[in-house]
Amino acid sequence: MGTKLGLVGLPNAGKSTLFNALTAAHAAVAPYPFTTTDPNVGVAQVEDPRLVALAACLSPERVIPTSIEFVDIAGLVQGAHQGEGLGNQFLSHILGVDALLHVVRCFADDHVAHPMGAVDPVRDIEVVTTELLLKDVEIVERRAEKERKLAKGGDARAVQLMERLDAWSAALSAGKPIRSLGLPAEHHPSTFGIGLLTSKPVLYAANIGEGQGRDSPTLVEAVRALAATEAAEVVAFCAKLEAELTELEAADRAAMMRELGVADSALPQVIRRGYALLRLVTFFTTASKILQAWTVPQGTKAPQAAGTIHTDFERKFIRAEIIQADALVRCGSEANARAQGLLRLEGKEYAVQDGDVVHFKVGQ
Repeated sequence: MGTKLGLVGLPNAGKSTLFNALTAAHAAVAPYPFTTTDPNVGVAQVEDPRLVALAACLSPERVIPTSIEFVDIAGLVQGAHQGEGLGNQFLSHILGVDALLHVVRCFADDHVAHPMGAVDPVRDIEVVTTELLLKDVEIVERRAEKERKLAKGGDARAVQLMERLDAWSAALSAGKPIRSLGLPAEHHPSTFGIGLLTSKPVLYAANIGEGQGRDSPTLVEAVRALAATEAAEVVAFCAKLEAELTELEAADRAAMMRELGVADSALPQVIRRGYALLRLVTFFTTASKILQAWTVPQGTKAPQAAGTIHTDFERKFIRAEIIQADALVRCGSEANARAQGLLRLEGKEYAVQDGDVVHFKVGQ
């Protein structure tokens, strides 16, 4: 499956700078609003130490990591739900992503104007959240108008959907994002084919200034406190520094990170938390001397996991031969693992686990 994170936030929060750091791209960056109009799209390979260890063990001809797509969406301003700024464009682009990477400005810089005059990350988050809530209210009201007529005519599905629409409307009117409701899958808007902006899971990215510690005590802690009320996570980073690091060779980058006391760059942090946010797992295949990583939602059954490789594999699935990556590395080879009886067979009801190395058996 393709995994897509959308970078959102107010103008001049550092979205495009972070986008460049995450994807090694060169999106335009400037100290004024709406430098980004059309969304920038970039792909980052997911570094996985298990893939490196498997490659050393199996000596494949090719190694293909999984990837994550980032979409740098135009900055939002108050009134976006009514089309202010680039509002309508901004909001439509959000519908196409799996989760939001909400970039929040936690730095002061006289050379980079703040669209609201002063740095206040909690207020900025509330501005963005309010605009998404208001747009969702419009979407729900429009759909309810249609479904109410069908429900009055006795349409059973419309009656069921009206119950859900009323519940979503009540939550939104109370200022509660849909993602905060903990809805079961059967009550989620996506089950009914309805895209609501506040149903997207969120990871907050606190952009600190150069020379500030990763745990900048005031502004970043304010973001952490707000995120805690939503059971959300926060990544703190300096987007400008991260973008500079991507321009260096690996050895120089590592040396600069040691010198600055930066233990982990933004990309692995975002990927780890993004995967956890979306409840994704990674499995590996070794067919045709190609070692490849694949990403699927947690709980994906073996036939559907096979279908991510080729649609015919799901239809023709027979069974899967499985071993965990760390067990295979300890054995030194698949032949040794098989001789030790460590490869097991699983059927159609098996849910693929994170770190599984899988050989899918399919029929003709």
